[in-house]
Amino acid sequence: MPKTVTVRGLTIGEGTPKICVPLVGETIAQLKEESAFLNTIDLDLVEWRVDFFDQVEDIEQVKEALVAIRAILPDTPLIFTFRSHKEGGNKEISTSFYLKLNKTIAETGLADIIDVELFNNEKEVKALIEDAHAKNVFVILSNHDFHETPAKEEIVSRLRKAQELGGDLPKIAVMPNSPADVLTLLDATNTMNEKYADRPFITMSMAGKGVISRLAGEVFGSAVTFGAANKASAPGQVAVKELRSVLNLIHASK
Repeated sequence: MPKTVTVRGLTIGEGTPKICVPLVGETIAQLKEESAFLNTIDLDLVEWRVDFFDQVEDIEQVKEALVAIRAILPDTPLIFTFRSHKEGGNKEISTSFYLKLNKTIAETGLADIIDVELFNNEKEVKALIEDAHAKNVFVILSNHDFHETPAKEEIVSRLRKAQELGGDLPKIAVMPNSPADVLTLLDATNTMNEKYADRPFITMSMAGKGVISRLAGEVFGSAVTFGAANKASAPGQVAVKELRSVLNLIHASK
């Protein structure tokens, strides 16, 4: 039985998949407004997609925004994510700044989880994970392919690599070009869950074709799903109310 991850009283890896909703405001004012709205929604986690923030290259401004978000969402598990342009993000920054940004935010203790992309220098990834863990911050070790769905063996390999490097929540998101690609992702998820996982992990097939993967995580093994409040941060995200309803229906039918 894979170990669970507990963040602010939320246990990831048991029961229904947990619903994560993005914050995508460009300014501190927008982020405050979004955060207040998210307080009214039935969600489990919030992911601040800081690559949408227009002052992201000013770490002091990032910290100020994070303080504002945490003041409005004091008890909600919060993921800090800079998604690189090559993996579907909104901006590009240097690798050195990416590492510094994540390290600095982990040290603040204001974010509960940081998202680190798997396809960076392995030594630097390990160091960042160690720094985060030293501050009792969890790490999602992620990979996103917005072009295609790799072979099942490759999907499993990337998830296992993320696990071996010390990621608390390995994650992969892939783009389906056919219904068969969605089946590949689900099959890989099931194999990871049954044979290799010793911790919760996250998988999804994106866009319209892949919506089923966002709903059926409890069946195949994915522990978190991403829903939309106002604006989606990735193609295929389902509105939170409908997402919760379907997750509960699947859970009740097991």
